[in-house]
Amino acid sequence: MTAEVSPTQVSLEDLLRDAVVRLRDAGVPSARVDAEILLAHVLGESRGRAAALALAGRRADPETAERLRSLVDERARRVPLQHLTGLAPFRGLELRIGPGAFIPRPETEQVAQAALDHLQCVRVSRPRVIDLGTGSGALAAAIAAEHPAAEVHAVELSEQAAAWARVNLEPHGVTLHRQDLREVPAEWEAAFDVVVSNPPYIPPGMVPTEAEVREHDPELALYGGGPDGLQVPWAVVDSAAALLSAGGWMIMEHAEVQAATIAARLAEDPRFAQVRTHQDLTGRDRATSAVRTDTAARPSPFDAIDMGE
Repeated sequence: MTAEVSPTQVSLEDLLRDAVVRLRDAGVPSARVDAEILLAHVLGESRGRAAALALAGRRADPETAERLRSLVDERARRVPLQHLTGLAPFRGLELRIGPGAFIPRPETEQVAQAALDHLQCVRVSRPRVIDLGTGSGALAAAIAAEHPAAEVHAVELSEQAAAWARVNLEPHGVTLHRQDLREVPAEWEAAFDVVVSNPPYIPPGMVPTEAEVREHDPELALYGGGPDGLQVPWAVVDSAAALLSAGGWMIMEHAEVQAATIAARLAEDPRFAQVRTHQDLTGRDRATSAVRTDTAARPSPFDAIDMGE
């Protein structure tokens, strides 16, 4: 005996098909994927399970159908998918995300991997790591989750971004500091083993083509300042030089076109050695690392003070 179907219910397959068409017509490049993710979100299911339910002929009540249509409308207006679901995947994590925080990108996962690879070689039982300009907390959270022996700190100036970072970092025991990444308190000097950063680096004339980035990512997280977008990245380098102990290591994400300039400047900087350019999964030069050379080793102040926010 088959269950009676209410005439007001709508086929999930029809809803999904309509969502794909509307998103494709709006120019969303990943229309099918986004439609399935939005359907999964309103159903409270995984993406694969939601797609399977649609293929199996499952139907939705009017409230669920209307909620999906509303989300698809917003996505068609190029509101980021992550803002609609409130989640952004990053390595093995699901980060809480929303307006005011930079949405983490896949290439930044490779920066995290490089840092984790380096931490495997650090001969310190509890290495200290600091993420400058943490945004949503992606790098710091991933490092803390995947290298639990590390003591991880994160710095963020934006009040909105810090609110999201706090939610993402607290479960992993990361200490969040609300301050400018250019300011290094005296007690932090030469106290860290690793500095990571994905700072703003877009030049002022290079407006992002993606509407999701151009209209929804905060400008504070996008534009690096100066004619080449490198004002903030150079500040990261200076802060890293102050923060790192002798032999400490830094890695910074940047645009592909900035790689040669950053590598050349670091190679000429007496504070750093072993400069290396790192590629993302598409082979583009997207990060640079270096080792701190001339800081005298000194006892860490963290053994004696409380680093509150």
